[in-house]
Amino acid sequence: MAFSLHGERVIVRDWRDSDLEAYAALNADPEVRRFFPTVLSREQSDAEIGRMREHAEREGFTFWAVEVPGVAELIGFTGLLRTPYPTHFTPCVEIGWRLARAHWGKGYATEAAKLCLDWGFQQPGIEEIVALAAMGNLPSHAVMERLGMQRNPADDFDHPRLEAGHPLRPHLLYRIKRQDRLQMQA
Repeated sequence: MAFSLHGERVIVRDWRDSDLEAYAALNADPEVRRFFPTVLSREQSDAEIGRMREHAEREGFTFWAVEVPGVAELIGFTGLLRTPYPTHFTPCVEIGWRLARAHWGKGYATEAAKLCLDWGFQQPGIEEIVALAAMGNLPSHAVMERLGMQRNPADDFDHPRLEAGHPLRPHLLYRIKRQDRLQMQA
């Protein structure tokens, strides 16, 4: 059965082969990738969707495709992932998003992320969801705060997949617990 969550303006759904081209264009945009070490080639972008599909099969969730009906079939992704590298806060479930530049500043990331948070906290065994972003990624920090996530500076960390001294290595960590999300909705 195909996965989908429906918001007022967005649909969070399974990936389709027809998403490959738009996702590759998003990942080739240096502005979209400014808080990542590099842009992605078409092959790297396609492989990333492949890994997300595999994660969905294995875990029952992933970073899913996001569309805005009547606007665009694919604007990026939002969803949940088991963080695949060791840090002081793993194992964990992470929420993340990445949108094409044309769709920034319209509230789509927040709307889709709220759908994913609510879905995640309905799943057995998910008591906390984290979000992380490079120190300078203020737009993502703002989404985390709009979601009601909290930051403790003691949780901030150096991303283990980036070499020492890399300007993007310092990351902030935000958290939200199931009971806190439920209280926000009451």
